[in-house]
Amino acid sequence: MKKQVFFAFITLFLSIMATAQNYYLYTGTYTKGSKDGIYIFRISVPSGQTTLVDIVKDIENPSYLAVSKDGRFMYAVSEMASDHKGMIYAFQLDPQTGKAQFLNKKESRGEAPCYISISENRKWIAVGNYSGGNLIAYAIDKDGKLTDQYQLVHHEGKGINPRRQEKPHVHSTVFTPDNKHLLVPDLGTDKVMIYSFNEKKNLPIGGTQQGFAKITDGSGPRHLDFHPNGKWVYVIEEMGGTISGWKFNNGTMEKFQHIDAHPENYQGSRGSADIHISPDGKFLYASNRYEANNLAIFSIDAKTGMLKLVGFQDLPGKKPRNFVIDPTGQLLLVANQDSDSITVFQRNQETGLLQVVPVDIKAGSPVCLKFVPAGK
Repeated sequence: MKKQVFFAFITLFLSIMATAQNYYLYTGTYTKGSKDGIYIFRISVPSGQTTLVDIVKDIENPSYLAVSKDGRFMYAVSEMASDHKGMIYAFQLDPQTGKAQFLNKKESRGEAPCYISISENRKWIAVGNYSGGNLIAYAIDKDGKLTDQYQLVHHEGKGINPRRQEKPHVHSTVFTPDNKHLLVPDLGTDKVMIYSFNEKKNLPIGGTQQGFAKITDGSGPRHLDFHPNGKWVYVIEEMGGTISGWKFNNGTMEKFQHIDAHPENYQGSRGSADIHISPDGKFLYASNRYEANNLAIFSIDAKTGMLKLVGFQDLPGKKPRNFVIDPTGQLLLVANQDSDSITVFQRNQETGLLQVVPVDIKAGSPVCLKFVPAGK
């Protein structure tokens, strides 16, 4: 009997090892005080076991990162204080070691750059300057460097909250799945700006007939995520603590749902941060900061895109910012800004519910997480 149990355990262990996949986890941070820069970990999925590989220290406040689809290049904003110029850094990634080699840097031409994304074919990056109220696109050369070719787009207007919405505050810049449009949530104006995008042009960002999608007044749109089918897009609204669902079709957005991302009768402060959909398109997750300090979990109706609340997952860390789901959909990792930690959850892919994995990942003020497959 003992022999049978032993062989069953060995078979299970070998099965897990055979299906295990290794990734590098790149972690953007705030570097105030004695905090470091970009942490690079090697992580095994599904175990969540993690090893620190390196720390990129010569960069201030690398609060948001983007990695090219081929995993060869990484771009980071340097979210400077208002009396400094924001910067954008380019790195080449080593698929064998995970380490990042500095290539070059350019000014973001706006204060407090807070978000960066890369076009489908790695021809351009798009950066949102939160305090500057503008966005910038830089062309990328074949070696991954940022060139001198750029386009700067300024937003205008304000919202109903005089303290938070006194002017435009660009909070993210997201290329659509077909690479033909750029969606830009502006917390200050309660709009998601809809731009056309043509990577072959010297000035790739253009106008569209609709121009923008109007978000509920005072809600403060922050981030958004597309469903894998490309037909639905979901916007997390920071100030309202709510989510809006939209039908997306060739540069137009039509709202079909507006739902609270907080528990019923919640009376605390609202500060929703990030939003992501599971790779299979069945579940949506949203992070809530402050007293809520949780992840909201919703199921997605496969026919209509409508969200239905599944529940809330409390967090052992403090102030969840960005989070990420691994490409296989097995793990969900949360960056806890105020507890200098990253929480690892195992995802039940049938129910969408989460269970904490007992691993200890430390990083100073982590606010952004990106997965990249590790080279063999």
